[in-house]
Amino acid sequence: MFTAFFIGNIASGKSLATRYLASRGAWRIDLDDLAKSLYEPESEIVKELAGAFGMHILDEDGCIITSELAHSAFCDSEHTELLNQIVHPHVKERLARMLVPPVCCAASGSSCSLAVVEISVPKSFVDVFDLADEVVAISAPEELRRERALSRGMQPQDFDARSQAQPSEDELCSLADYVIENVGDMAGLLSAIDAWAEHHDLALKEPSDASFRLQEVQDKLGAARERA
Repeated sequence: MFTAFFIGNIASGKSLATRYLASRGAWRIDLDDLAKSLYEPESEIVKELAGAFGMHILDEDGCIITSELAHSAFCDSEHTELLNQIVHPHVKERLARMLVPPVCCAASGSSCSLAVVEISVPKSFVDVFDLADEVVAISAPEELRRERALSRGMQPQDFDARSQAQPSEDELCSLADYVIENVGDMAGLLSAIDAWAEHHDLALKEPSDASFRLQEVQDKLGAARERA
C-alpha cells in the first residue's frame, strides 16, 4: 500500500483531488472529518473544547455545533492556535492507529493499493509526515482560491480569517515532496492527478465520472446544510 498525504490551503483543490482518488478505489481519510468523528458527547476532547470556547458550542445533547465552533475558533489566530492545540494530538493518535499495522486494507475492508490523507493544517502535522510515502501539495494563488471559496457561498471575512492562519503557498510547497499547481478547471486538476498516479504505477480502478460527480454534489449539499 502506498500512503500519500495531500496538503493545501483553503479552496486549493485538495478535497477534489482526494475525493477523485477515492472514486478510483483509494482509501480516503479527511483529517477534518476524523476530528469531527472524535466529538462524542462527554468525551475528553469535547470537554476541552467547551472549556476553551464556551458552552454555546454545544447543543442540548452535548454535541459540538461545528458552525459555532468554527465561528469561535477562526475569529483570530490565537483562538485558531488554541483549537489546534486541543484537537491535533487526538487526531494524530487516531491517524497513527489507522495507518500503522494492521494495514489500511484490513481496517477498511478493501484491497486498496493507495491511502490518501487530506490535511488542512499541514504545519501542525509535520511530525507525522513519516507515516506517508509521499506528501503532495495542491497549490493555487490566494486570489484564485478566494474566488473559488466565495463562489461556493463562503463569506469573505470567513475566507480571510482562515487564509491568514495558513502558510503562504511557498511555505506550503516547501513541505511537500510533489507539487500540483491547480490554476485551471476541474478537468485539468484530475488530469494532473491521473499523471501522478501513473507516475507511481498505482493500481487504481478506472475513474467513475458519474459516481465522482454525485459525491461532489452530495458534499456541496452537506456543506450548504452546515452553513445553514
